[in-house]
Amino acid sequence: MKLDIILSGVGGQGILSIAAIIGEAALQEGLHIKQAEVHGMSQRGGDVQSNLRIASRPISSDLIARGTADVVLSLEPMEALRYLPYLSQTGWVVTNAAPFVNIPDYPEVGAVLADLQALPHVILLDVDRLARDGGVPRAANMVLLGAASPILGIEYTKIEDAVRRFFGRKGDEVVAMNIRALACGREAAEQVMAARR
Repeated sequence: MKLDIILSGVGGQGILSIAAIIGEAALQEGLHIKQAEVHGMSQRGGDVQSNLRIASRPISSDLIARGTADVVLSLEPMEALRYLPYLSQTGWVVTNAAPFVNIPDYPEVGAVLADLQALPHVILLDVDRLARDGGVPRAANMVLLGAASPILGIEYTKIEDAVRRFFGRKGDEVVAMNIRALACGREAAEQVMAARR
């Protein structure tokens, strides 16, 4: 098994939480992981990117080469486009459709979304809206993780368990909220994937 993931978004959106949970779930499956340092401004509003590599064998490098990523997982649509050069020809993009407009010359949103929708393997969801509609407005990042779960090759129950461990110190209510968000994202992604078949 080999899974190379580029995680991207904007500071404060919860990209590092997603990486930690995927990593924890992978370790529970007995897999090896390497995560590159975060690149970009981790402060709220700055762009953030990290590499997460998972494999059944030891991994020598923590960086993902251009054209080899299996997944670009992004909480911001323009940031998803930024990392397309790293995506393999068979790779998937799983991204939020809701923009985080943090620069004055942000591209026209419709054009960004059209570029993403044209990709052969894409799950494009408004995870912010799904989180609000699901009653979990502060867990959009877990909605995105749930949306990515069908293509990660990691048992879903292991991802759920990793969410429980990650948020456990914050109490049962927070854990339950994040588990609901995860399920909401998975269900939405399965509908998108079924419609594209």
